[in-house]
Amino acid sequence: MAIAPKKMVIAAAVILAIGAGVAYWENHPAAPTDQVTLYGNVDIRQVQAAFDDSGRILRLNVQEGDHVHKDQLLAELDPARFQDAVDRDQAIVAAQKQVLGRLLAGSRPEEIAQTRANTAAAQAALANAEITWHRQQALAAGQYVPKQSVDNAAAALKTARANLDHAQQTLTLAIKGPRKEDIAAARSQLVAEQAALHLAQRELTDTKLFALQEGVVQDRILEAGDMASPQVPVFTLALDNPVWVRAYLPEKSLGQVRLGMRADIDSDSFPGKHFAGWVGFISPTAEFTPKTVQTTELRTELVYRVRVYACNPRHQLRLGMPVTVQIPLRNNPPQNRNTNVCGH
Repeated sequence: MAIAPKKMVIAAAVILAIGAGVAYWENHPAAPTDQVTLYGNVDIRQVQAAFDDSGRILRLNVQEGDHVHKDQLLAELDPARFQDAVDRDQAIVAAQKQVLGRLLAGSRPEEIAQTRANTAAAQAALANAEITWHRQQALAAGQYVPKQSVDNAAAALKTARANLDHAQQTLTLAIKGPRKEDIAAARSQLVAEQAALHLAQRELTDTKLFALQEGVVQDRILEAGDMASPQVPVFTLALDNPVWVRAYLPEKSLGQVRLGMRADIDSDSFPGKHFAGWVGFISPTAEFTPKTVQTTELRTELVYRVRVYACNPRHQLRLGMPVTVQIPLRNNPPQNRNTNVCGH
């Protein structure tokens, strides 16, 4: 019976201690955190490198794991038939240029002189035909020649006049030169032939596969001797500069983090080394569908996908590597950043 008062004293002391603690935390709230810590994995982009045309692969110049730079030659197709097409179109263009040049130059002086001579001959023939016709008419009036001779002379006169008209028209055409419509048609044909040549030259250039960006050869899919096509990639390139960390931001921290804020990335593979990064993307929607009715506690459990970019010139950050991201909240104003800061 003497123990009961002692228990009551202990219970009262505990209640007083709890009350004092509550009063203290109400008057001394916890200091706000000065950074947001996220956990995620390194992610990269990939490119499927393929030829723009079909053909047999002549050689491959890189292996899996090789680091390649922009515009580096990766592979080549057999160029024989593409070169033949270029040679053919070059000959066609050269021939069409000669045709257009001939039309632009017009008639040669010798051609005009020839048509003048033909016109003079036609004039002489017409004069002789007129004399013959008059002579035959006089003879026919005295009944020295038959009527048929007069008819023949008249027909010869008509033919001589037609020949002279033809010669004169030919001379006029020779002096004027080609029609402008013929020149325009020849010029358009030349443009079409040149376009075909440019296409053939482009197809010849496309027998070489170049790296469009800096990266690492992740997969070598085809080999020399295989038939390549635009639908079948030859290499898979991992674009690992920059990389990004795929992480998830709690809803309660959503209002503290902004695009462009700097971040530090830590990896267990490199103890004590901090990789500089920046927040490049925050998802506009929650990663999980909320319930119809939520309490305040449930709403804080929602997360938003973020990307924290980082330059990776030494290729130390690799695909899938787990990392920790620290985003300072003090003295960390958002800045306009993009992936070009990594040298692209």
